[in-house]
Amino acid sequence: MTAPALPGWTHTYSGKVRDLYVPDTTQEAGAAVAEAHGDVVLVVASDRVSAYDHVLEPGIPGKGAVLTRLSLWWFDQLADLVPNHVVSADAPEVPEAVLGRAMVCRRLEMFPVECVARGYLTGSGLAEYRESGSVTGIALPDGLVDGSRLPEPIFTPATKAELGEHDENVPLEHVVALLGRERAEQLRDLTLAVYARAEAVARDRGVILADTKLEFGIDPTTGEVTLGDEVLTPDSSRFWPADGWEPGRAQPSFDKQFVRDWLTSPASGWDRAGDVAPPALPADVVARTQDRYREALERLTGAPLGR
Repeated sequence: MTAPALPGWTHTYSGKVRDLYVPDTTQEAGAAVAEAHGDVVLVVASDRVSAYDHVLEPGIPGKGAVLTRLSLWWFDQLADLVPNHVVSADAPEVPEAVLGRAMVCRRLEMFPVECVARGYLTGSGLAEYRESGSVTGIALPDGLVDGSRLPEPIFTPATKAELGEHDENVPLEHVVALLGRERAEQLRDLTLAVYARAEAVARDRGVILADTKLEFGIDPTTGEVTLGDEVLTPDSSRFWPADGWEPGRAQPSFDKQFVRDWLTSPASGWDRAGDVAPPALPADVVARTQDRYREALERLTGAPLGR
C-alpha cells in the first residue's frame, strides 16, 4: 500500500483507497500550487479495493480513474445545491503520474460524522430494521424486505471509524449533541437534497441509487458548508440496475459485490471471523469487478473510461 512519490507533493496519509499529499513548497511545482490555491491537498484515488475492513490484492485496474471521473461529474451535477472542495483535476497542478485519478482540493474542517441518505432498505439499515423496526430511531412500516423502497428517503448518520474499524449508525440527536441542532439539521437537509437530485439523475439513466454516504466540512476561506471527499461513486453508494430490481433478495449492484461474494464463498477458503488476511483475488473476480465499475461510469455519465 505504498503511495507513489510525486514531484511537488509530500505524502501525508493513506487510507484504504486514497492517498493524500500536501504541496512541497521546497520544490517549484509545490510552491506554485500553494501560492495559487492556498491550503490544498492532492487526493489520489488508487486502484486498491477493500472488503470487510481488509485491503485486498490485487487491485482493480482503472478503479481509481472511475472514482475520480464519477466524483468530478457528480460535483458538477450538484454545484447549484452545495459548493465542493475541488480546485483542479488537470495538469500542471496534478502530476502526470496520477493524472485522471487525482484532484487538488481545498482543505476543509471536516465534520466528524458520515452523512448517509437511504432511499431503499438494505445493508446495515436492513439489519437494524429487522431488530427494531426502525433505522437510527426512525420508525419504518412493517413488512419491508431487502431492497424495499422506503416511503421517503431518510437521513441515517454514522460515526467516522478509524481505519480497520466499523462506522456506527447513530440517531440525529447524536449529531445534534456533537454539532448543535442548527448545524445537524443543515447537514441532514443538504444530504437529503443531494440524494434527491442524484436519485432522479440516476433513475433517468436506468440506475437506482439505493443509498449514499457524504462528507461535509467548513471551507475556512468562505465559512460555507462544503461537500468534500468523493461523491456518489460505487465505493460510497449502492447503485442497482433498475431493470433488475426485485425486493426480497440481494440486488445486483455496480460495485465490489463480486469481491465480497467470493470472499465469503467456500471457493476463497477464507474465514471472515479468523485472524488470517484474505487470499489474493482470482483474475476472473478482478475482471468482473472492473467491468461493473466501468459500467457504472458509462451508464451514469454516458461516457466510457477509455482503455
